[in-house]
Amino acid sequence: MDTASQNPYWSQPTEDLLARLQSSAEGLSSALAQQHLETFGYNLLRDGKKASPFRLFLNQFKSPLVLILVFAAAISILTGEWIDATIVILIVVASAVLGFIQEYSASNAVEKLRNQIKLKSVVLRDGKPASIPVEEVVPGDVVLLSAGSLIPADGIVLEADDFFVNQAVLTGETFPVEKRLGSVASQASLPERTNCVFMGTNVRSGTARVLIVETGARTAYGQIAERLALRPPETDFERGIRQFGNLLTQVMLLLVLVVFAINVILHRPALESLLFAVALAVGVAPELLPAIISITLSKGAQSMAKRGVIVRQLAAIENLGSMDVLCTDKTGTLTAGVVSLDGAYDAQGSPSEQVFLNAYLNARFQTGLTNPLDEAILAHAQPEIQRFVKTEEIPYDFVRKRLSVAVQDISQGERSTLLITKGAFDNILSVCTQVQDQGERLPLDGIRQQELRERFAQWSDQGFRVLGIAFKEVPPRPEYTEADESSMTFSGFLLFFDPPKPDVQKTIIDLKALGVDLKIITGDNRRVALHVVRTTGLEVGGILTGAEMNQLRDEALWQLAERVNIFAEVDPNQKERIISALRKTGHVVGYMGDGINDAPALHAADVGISVDTAVDVAKETADFVLLEQSLDVLRQGIEQGRQTFINTLKYVFTTTSANFGNMFSMAGLSLFLPFLPLLPKQILLNNFLSDFPAMTIASDNVDPEWVSRPKRWDVTFIRNFMIVFGLISSVFDYLTFGTLLLIVRATEEQFRTGWFIESLFTELFILLVVRTRRPLFRSKPGRYLWISTLLVGVGTLVIPYLPIAGSIFGFVPLSPLTLSLLIAITLLYVLANEVAKRIFFRKFQF
Repeated sequence: MDTASQNPYWSQPTEDLLARLQSSAEGLSSALAQQHLETFGYNLLRDGKKASPFRLFLNQFKSPLVLILVFAAAISILTGEWIDATIVILIVVASAVLGFIQEYSASNAVEKLRNQIKLKSVVLRDGKPASIPVEEVVPGDVVLLSAGSLIPADGIVLEADDFFVNQAVLTGETFPVEKRLGSVASQASLPERTNCVFMGTNVRSGTARVLIVETGARTAYGQIAERLALRPPETDFERGIRQFGNLLTQVMLLLVLVVFAINVILHRPALESLLFAVALAVGVAPELLPAIISITLSKGAQSMAKRGVIVRQLAAIENLGSMDVLCTDKTGTLTAGVVSLDGAYDAQGSPSEQVFLNAYLNARFQTGLTNPLDEAILAHAQPEIQRFVKTEEIPYDFVRKRLSVAVQDISQGERSTLLITKGAFDNILSVCTQVQDQGERLPLDGIRQQELRERFAQWSDQGFRVLGIAFKEVPPRPEYTEADESSMTFSGFLLFFDPPKPDVQKTIIDLKALGVDLKIITGDNRRVALHVVRTTGLEVGGILTGAEMNQLRDEALWQLAERVNIFAEVDPNQKERIISALRKTGHVVGYMGDGINDAPALHAADVGISVDTAVDVAKETADFVLLEQSLDVLRQGIEQGRQTFINTLKYVFTTTSANFGNMFSMAGLSLFLPFLPLLPKQILLNNFLSDFPAMTIASDNVDPEWVSRPKRWDVTFIRNFMIVFGLISSVFDYLTFGTLLLIVRATEEQFRTGWFIESLFTELFILLVVRTRRPLFRSKPGRYLWISTLLVGVGTLVIPYLPIAGSIFGFVPLSPLTLSLLIAITLLYVLANEVAKRIFFRKFQF
């Protein structure tokens, strides 16, 4: 953007930047904003366009085995075997079309869901505030920022009021940095650019107007992301799938080489041997695994959306199912989240209109972090405040835990200024040296402090959240600092109440039944936290305060974090420390939060969960966004996450049992038969038909026992499953070979037809068997699964009797005796697997 000038934008006069961007302090016009959007593009790190349908279709051919198969078919065409080669290519393309249709529809559905929670920024358009999607912010826009806002792009500050920004994501600075007007040296490093804000950072407190100068990949964050090719860290599930897929692919490539080499040594046609070896590998390789994962996760995201859970990161669905510890604040989860002001009381515990007036002025005039406590004060009553004018503000922060507003009563000629401070009781009491007693100001000695603390404790034990109010006359001046919050007069108390949710006890029991331990992490004092937890029926396993945590080494906290389930009076950094301690001890940890102070913990957790009404930085950090702040909605999401994981695993089970056994059996038999057990086109047709039921796994029903406990990827379990059920499949494969060769005395065509039917039947039925731990007939498959299985099964029996099947695929009709024997073998195979399944799941826990 700045090519017209040798100086970077942070060192240039604001007037020059506004002129160059054709903007003003009142922002852009709608027409000019549209021109800038066409010129500079969308405010995205990449082009933001999802894969085109054509690109998505081409992705179906990325498997090296499929590419080898297409290459071999092309050679076949060149050598005159164009009919067989055309059939092979048609089947490959048909499989690609099937995968494309499923993935395309799933990706469209997920895109629609994500659009529901797109982040927005408030900009000045045509001189008026307008809320627009972040990606539509353009250079020249004037953005209005406040506490909790994510900064959408890079720019300079036009106006600022106690404006502090957390830019640790770029600079690593521990504490928020104040941003001011002005210009800095052109050589200034990023931390030294105090007049700039940057994409990806967030506002901690205060308000500002910012002129956007750079967007998208031209921002500081965009340049770093482009250099490092940033992507989310790989989850356990993604790593397991990748390792499993790589292992099987390596085995299949080895199978291609070995089978091809031996068939050539046996003087069989080289091209047909290559096609057979590759088709064999395609039949067992998990070429559908990426599509199955994509479709299953997408279907899971759609199902979760119907229950009020929007998925921002698809790969995190498995982590949600694996989660065994959920950390959350009590407000809105255990409680109704509708905070109301019970009353304002003076230092002696009597209702006080003056205390309420001071609290109202503080809440009404503060411009920083919006919070439900201030909203409750403003909703309680509306006193006459026209005579008061705000002159200054000391914003809230999570260290001081208080907020001050300076006001003047213009009805008084002397224009004296009153500094009103509201915050956590202990933090207010610590800056007071006097207490107001029926109009008098008395020294705050030890006895009076003890009386105040006793009142605070009594109300806290009753479940009230109690804040303190203090005041102080100060001389009029343009700016006040934290140092002015001293030698104040304690005025009184504010009591807030948030009743427990009526159904929360059942939800807590349900979470416990799912193997999820609930831990409460709150900034409230320990008395309030204990009262709420006991009221909701959650068993108290122990309580730890922020002050006590500060005395603990990390190793000690690791041990305590597992036993303790209430963490009170904690700050944002301590929340993150608790999450890290739980993860260190092997737990999959979820954190549910909606405020600025929750962002570090959301980032540290395996599963970050926020709500639709949360501040931008919380929603952007989270993996899931709840449309309703409810533990029950989250419980349903956990169940759906586990169902999604199990349905993905069903395909893995199928691939490692019948498919694996069939193809290896055929590879072994091909070394002894004077002909190929199946022609390449027959193998591919077998594989194509079995894809139809596999594609419906995403919508399959899941038994309750599968979701009763957290599930994680277990390569050892899958390896054992492959060995046991692959061997069973091979045993019945050779039983089929013996039946066809020794009993039926099948010809070459009859053998291939019979083996085609039996191998496809076993692939269809093994999916119905391994999809459940229960006996086959005690677990109802999903509608699409059993319909597709039935149709493919009937089609398998019909194909050999179609005239076209003989000329194209080389099938011949079978005698009733042969069909009966094949069906009997299939039934025995199902029975053997049912018995083996029962024994296997007793011995190997999953």
